[in-house]
Amino acid sequence: MLQMVTELLRSEGHEVFPFSNIDAAAEALETQRPDLVVTDLYLDKNKTPYGLDMLQKARSVTPPATVIMITGFATIETAVDAMKKGAFDYLAKPFKIDDFKLCIRRALSYSEAVSENVYLRKQLKKKYQFNQLIGTSQEMQDVFKMIERVADTDSTVLILGESGTGKELIARALHYNSRRQFAPFVPINCSALPENLLESELFGHRKGAFTGAVTDKKGLFQEADGGTIFLDEIGTMPAVLQSRLLRVLQEKEVRRVGDNVPMTVNVRVLAATNETLEKRIKEGTFREDLYYRLNVIPIHMPALREHKEDLPLLVVHFLKGRLNPKNGKPYQITRKAMELLSQHDWPGNVRELENAIERGCALCDDGVVRIADLPPMFQKIASSSDDNDEIIEVKATPPSPSDTQIRTAKEAAAAATHAPTGFAQPIASLKDFLREQESAYLNRALAQTGGDKEAAAQLLGVSVATLYRKLAEVESPA
Repeated sequence: MLQMVTELLRSEGHEVFPFSNIDAAAEALETQRPDLVVTDLYLDKNKTPYGLDMLQKARSVTPPATVIMITGFATIETAVDAMKKGAFDYLAKPFKIDDFKLCIRRALSYSEAVSENVYLRKQLKKKYQFNQLIGTSQEMQDVFKMIERVADTDSTVLILGESGTGKELIARALHYNSRRQFAPFVPINCSALPENLLESELFGHRKGAFTGAVTDKKGLFQEADGGTIFLDEIGTMPAVLQSRLLRVLQEKEVRRVGDNVPMTVNVRVLAATNETLEKRIKEGTFREDLYYRLNVIPIHMPALREHKEDLPLLVVHFLKGRLNPKNGKPYQITRKAMELLSQHDWPGNVRELENAIERGCALCDDGVVRIADLPPMFQKIASSSDDNDEIIEVKATPPSPSDTQIRTAKEAAAAATHAPTGFAQPIASLKDFLREQESAYLNRALAQTGGDKEAAAQLLGVSVATLYRKLAEVESPA
């Protein structure tokens, strides 16, 4: 059976590592990191179900391997037990070759989807790491310190600040740096929907609960189960929904519209507002008890005018995020254009600044944002002679992965080979060096195929799932 399955899989173009010994197979799990494990339930004549041990080992490695169980002694109990322990599928011998091939294709497609999901989530987490948040001012450093302290808790956080200060960015940083990072992050703007639709969106509804409710609908609290829900503009929430939200915070359960049975949810609540909730409490439009439930940990986002020393950093950050289609390089800006931007009070805060930079990049002719490319209010206070000014150097950060990693690997190799005795510079460990080499090689393949991961995987002679797994490993090593 082992020989037949091995030859069959190799004929399909897969790389196969056959084992008839569970100890050797378990050891290979750590070194080979397979996308798929096919194991018999009974691996010896004593009918000991070592296959279940193999299943548990395969599911415990990082990332976990997809597992198909096969056996000639199939019973409902063993099948259920295998599926409960994480098997993807269960085949009884004798099986048809076509059924086996189909099962393999389905399992590898699933493994590929899981690997892609893990890779994309790691990319998303990287985007919202603390070092990706911009600001060296004391005001922003205080915000970052608070985020770092409370990110990995389940405490409710109320984010306060004017419109455009980046409240949702802070909420995402809290989520993607917490233990809930692999569960959903569900944002909703409470001011964007009328009361009846907002209730249905948040809590869901039963079929027939109201006109137009033709099917059951899960609410956003259910969608966010295990993760985080972000309630933006919480101050605009209608009074009737405030009482329902209070119950969710107190009892950890929701009740769909038209349903009498509550459902338990495990959701962390983050809320944000650009209004003074204490004023709304005095006006009678916001519940005081809800305010205290939400205001467990307040985080105040300062207006841009309160930390203007961060404005040049933000401008450079926005310029780096846009590449000139003519030469593939980041846009640049003149020094006097930067000075004019620094003089503005920015009532729309960071969002207004980003829009101004986007406009400048769209209108400039040579990849350099000048005063003439900025919004009209800046041109009114500047002379035409200001247009020809010193250009501030803006470099892409980080450079393309392939260039960076190839250069890093070359520098490490040069340091190891040419550093004089007694004056050797510290170099990376062999493990780190090999990871950099592998990363450079993967990125070269991606560059050669224009980012097409399927084509890159084919070029490298591996599955797409393996490519995603390798990318995740080299970018976020354990």
